[in-house]
Amino acid sequence: MHTQVLVVGAGNAGMSAAVAAKERGAQVVIIEKAPREHRGGNSALTGHMRLPYEGIEDLVPLVPNMSEQEIRHMAEHMARKRYLVADFYDDVMRVTDGRSDPDLLEIVVTQAYPTARWMRDMGHEWVPSYANPVSANVVSFNGGGYGLQERWFAVAERMGIPIHYGTAATELLEDDMGRVTGVRALTPQGYRIFRAKAVIMACGGFESNAEMRARYLGPGWDTVKMRGVPFNTGEGLRMALEIGALPAGSWSSCHASPQDLNRPPFGLPALAKLGDEWNRYSYPFGIMVNVHGRRFVDEGETWRGLTYAKTGRAVLAQPQGVAFQIFDAKCRRLDVIRDYERATGAKANSLEGLAEQLGVAPKGLVETVREFNAAVQPGEFNPFALDGKRAVGITPPKSNWALTVDTPPFEGFPVCCGITFTFGGLRINTKAQVVHVMDRPIPGLYAVGEMMGGLWHWNYPSGSGMAAGSVFGRIAGTTAAQEAVG
Repeated sequence: MHTQVLVVGAGNAGMSAAVAAKERGAQVVIIEKAPREHRGGNSALTGHMRLPYEGIEDLVPLVPNMSEQEIRHMAEHMARKRYLVADFYDDVMRVTDGRSDPDLLEIVVTQAYPTARWMRDMGHEWVPSYANPVSANVVSFNGGGYGLQERWFAVAERMGIPIHYGTAATELLEDDMGRVTGVRALTPQGYRIFRAKAVIMACGGFESNAEMRARYLGPGWDTVKMRGVPFNTGEGLRMALEIGALPAGSWSSCHASPQDLNRPPFGLPALAKLGDEWNRYSYPFGIMVNVHGRRFVDEGETWRGLTYAKTGRAVLAQPQGVAFQIFDAKCRRLDVIRDYERATGAKANSLEGLAEQLGVAPKGLVETVREFNAAVQPGEFNPFALDGKRAVGITPPKSNWALTVDTPPFEGFPVCCGITFTFGGLRINTKAQVVHVMDRPIPGLYAVGEMMGGLWHWNYPSGSGMAAGSVFGRIAGTTAAQEAVG
């Protein structure tokens, strides 16, 4: 098969690239490893895209059919009235300890909002989500990531972009000058060659590959469950490295968050639309302990969206690789335990009884709660702000949302580490072209989405990957089309 632009992977980044290339007049073909019923990649399992905004007037165009009353209500109840480009940049630099590539990051934060408006023009929709405590995002995708991806596929169909499902790229093809000219792929009918003038790699990291997780992330990571799909097994990265692509970013870290102990081993888009919810993200309002009953993180360090992606690593480091989120009745009354309706857990009228049900050392839990309660400072609790209500004089401290754990019944929820995606990837330039180890672009080769390296190191702000995927997907599609058509 011959085309002008070939996109490998049908997640948000790949679809953004394909649509942008088609807009510029290129012939486009997409190949997707997953079967059709599980198409969409990790993008189908997410919820929102981090966007800067100067006020409510920037958000209203993204949300269809809002009444004046709804707009006023949203404006009054938004925790963050403004989230500027500079705030977005600073949040990424803060959580990555200043290691994010400044040139790539500058493009993400400045182009995220214009790209969202482009997506809106394509038919995408957002809905208000400001009522979710400590999420710090104001709008989310209508229908979540699954809805986003279904809209992308509808756009592709409308534009006449064919998608070949169950088709896994296995090798990048080059000519004698080192230009990428297509891929060899395994299809349901056997191996097939897809020729193209430009190839955009958007087929994810290596989070679904236990051997690569152990090799790059370290001991224990081969055993973790996946919050993401099982299809991202690192072939795209391997193929690019084999032809001299330059690695970039943090290959020893990843996005990993607290998940229900009994969650399935991986996530699937077809199940996401059914509302299966395994995230356990209300930990900022309680305390989190290990099997010995000891705390090990500052649960209220800052907005949950800036801590959740590193908290899974902290859970994995505990004995048996598990932790327990502990709440008392005040949290239920305040309605800050969200999406735990089907969570694995226990309830008791005493801490000792709760510990016995959970398999936590009773003496350790009681002592930890006693010390924590004595350390809680006075102040007003506000789940929609960094309230500064803290617990001090203990290790670790709690910086916000410190409520005493003293009102029965007590509840506890066991959690494990769940990996979403890996941070190591390929070096790209500002046009999304893959850079060779000889410090020059590889002709005809682009990388976007989780295959990009350099943005994330050790931690990650929620929704930023979707922003980067859309922004650089659009850039890659535009540049590849210019290269291929020209």
